Amino acid sequence: MKIHKFISFTLIYLLAAFANDISGQVSNQKKSTLIYKFDIKEEIAPPVWHKTRKAFTEARSLKADIILIHMNTYGGMLESADSIRTTILQSPIPVWVFIDNNAASAGALISIACDSIYMRAGANIGAATVVDQSGKPLPDKYQSYMRSMMRSTAESTRRNPDIAQGMVDSRIRIEGITDTGRVITFTTSEALKYGFCNSEASTIEEILRIARVHNYRIVEQELTVADSIITFLTNPVVSGILIMLIIGGIYFELQTPGIGFPLAAAVVGALLYFAPLYIEGLASNWEILVFVIGVILVIIELFAIPGFGVAGISGLVLIVTGLTLSMIDNVGFDFTGVPMKGVVISFFIVIIASFASLVSSFFLTRKLFGSHTMFGDLALLSTQQSGEGYISADSHYKEMHGKTGSAYSILRPAGKVEIDGEVFDAVADSGYIEKGENVVVRGYENAQLIVRKS
Repeated sequence: MKIHKFISFTLIYLLAAFANDISGQVSNQKKSTLIYKFDIKEEIAPPVWHKTRKAFTEARSLKADIILIHMNTYGGMLESADSIRTTILQSPIPVWVFIDNNAASAGALISIACDSIYMRAGANIGAATVVDQSGKPLPDKYQSYMRSMMRSTAESTRRNPDIAQGMVDSRIRIEGITDTGRVITFTTSEALKYGFCNSEASTIEEILRIARVHNYRIVEQELTVADSIITFLTNPVVSGILIMLIIGGIYFELQTPGIGFPLAAAVVGALLYFAPLYIEGLASNWEILVFVIGVILVIIELFAIPGFGVAGISGLVLIVTGLTLSMIDNVGFDFTGVPMKGVVISFFIVIIASFASLVSSFFLTRKLFGSHTMFGDLALLSTQQSGEGYISADSHYKEMHGKTGSAYSILRPAGKVEIDGEVFDAVADSGYIEKGENVVVRGYENAQLIVRKS
């Protein structure tokens, strides 16, 4: 009987020990901290917003315990920084930032939104005045918006809001910190002193040691080839070039008969412009449809309706609207939370790129194939003497002065006319001339007859 009890107690003890060991292993596994890390080491712009959104989505899917941003930036676009800031403030996962040298301007706004800030010795945070591309401060309405964002962000993360807005406005005086009329920029030691840095650290490993995170695993963001292509194509400079390609292609196509390379270039430009914005959720179906309808209206105006009126103007407005709204993070017709500066910047990118495209396209059509250009060899440079039987086309065209004929095609104002059974290139001296209308030749210029209705 005693032997049976001894065996029973021994088995129970072994089972209990085994259970405790398993429980300990499970407990240790649960204590392992998953850290998701990604970098912001470039200008704050739509590509960084794309990378940030992808990072937070992956961190949530991995059930990360901490999101760590490794930062070194001089700032960038306010609307992209605002989107990143909002994402950080609304994140259920704690967000830390390691400032590995600079967190200026938009970088300061993003950093202040984080739950914990760590800085390398010699790093800086601040200087968040809104400036233009030349470095000149923008009007106070932009500074006011930035002050408000910095202040509300600091309040949300329990940091001094007066110091935060002092990083934007040099007029703000804070005793013991700034009384010189300059915006606030903190060194690491100053940020520590005034609560804008949790600790100084040289590496991420040191940060985790200071935070007493010992059992951890770091997952670093890996961008795919598709991500790299999207970040490249959503760069504002690249977007402007693509707009130039779209507008220039349409312009050239309208100047030449048939369907050819210019239209193909415009279509490719439109695909490269809209596709990444659509994938990013910026361009909606209706915004792309607005652009397409605008192009159709312009084509109808040019080929079906005399003059340039309501259809043409409406088409241009819709084209600009579609291109502009596709760059903005709005939801339908709801623009809540969309910074006005972002709308203005997107609008001017479209307008400037379109204007540059039209000017350069007009210049190229006149100069590209001239005798003194890189394609000059395509021109016939040999002399054709009248003694050899050659007759100048100019003299033939000049003989047409005063003759009458009919419009062989619509003149808008350029087109073709038929005179004495011959077809000539012509341009209307004013207005439009419908096909079949009678015309009279008023002159000749640049290998074209100048005609008007007779």
